[in-house]
Amino acid sequence: MKILVTGATGRLGSKVVKALMERVPVNELAVSVRNPEKAAALQAEGVEVRHGNFDQPESLDIAFAGIDRLLIISTDSENELKARQHINAVDAAKRAGVPYIAYTSMANAAESRNRLAPPHHKTEQAVLAAGIPYTLLRNNCYLENELSSIQGAVAGAPWITSAGEGKAGWAPQEDFAEAAANVLTGEGHENKTYELSGPLLTMQGLVQELEEVLEKEIPLKKVDDETFEHILKEYGLPDPVISLVTGIQHDIRQGTMEVENSDFEKVLGRSVTPMRDALNNLVKVQA
Repeated sequence: MKILVTGATGRLGSKVVKALMERVPVNELAVSVRNPEKAAALQAEGVEVRHGNFDQPESLDIAFAGIDRLLIISTDSENELKARQHINAVDAAKRAGVPYIAYTSMANAAESRNRLAPPHHKTEQAVLAAGIPYTLLRNNCYLENELSSIQGAVAGAPWITSAGEGKAGWAPQEDFAEAAANVLTGEGHENKTYELSGPLLTMQGLVQELEEVLEKEIPLKKVDDETFEHILKEYGLPDPVISLVTGIQHDIRQGTMEVENSDFEKVLGRSVTPMRDALNNLVKVQA
């Protein structure tokens, strides 16, 4: 069996490959990356490195050849480009005769009002239309998305948010990566959609968990979107980043990440990493 992971040099992809290396022989693993030079360390460990560019479908035809199980990790592109890139990958998988696809989608993608949901919904539709056995991994919020706020809190800065009382299912990327690895190497996941979410927390609840880890009080400032944008601009962040981060806060406030049902424990075969443990691990890594 040959398993291929796209975007394997990214933050999530690298963790998925690490988890797979703990489950299957390295000669059963391949990665598809835009820049093979960045995957030199994986190649040195015996992982087959292939060139695959989502903007060059012909490269994907070659990258996906002879693959038994494919994980398409969503790109970081803006919505319209992201959808086009993902559909290129799904179409290439069909042309290459790949018999199974897993895709990292987002929470409640088919019905969500989240601003980032449309390309995920379009990709899910493309996967279904391809007629290939699949698994849709609807990932909720990566705890690492809050890393800059966590670092600020460690340094004594206040935690600033415009997410209000909205809830999200944060979990560490290692948990999402392990879930993907389990699906790729396990049985019985064909034609399943999994909502993967940690226990739902408000931003205030997340801060309270971090206070327990740091053993200190963290000032929490709840602001509106306009004030939040102004603060980010004062920090010197570029406009596209400001728009993205503010949009995420808005979407959490609107409840788009508040998905009650979670299949995480079913897929992981264990409980989701407790939030304090996950936060403690992040703090240690950054120390």
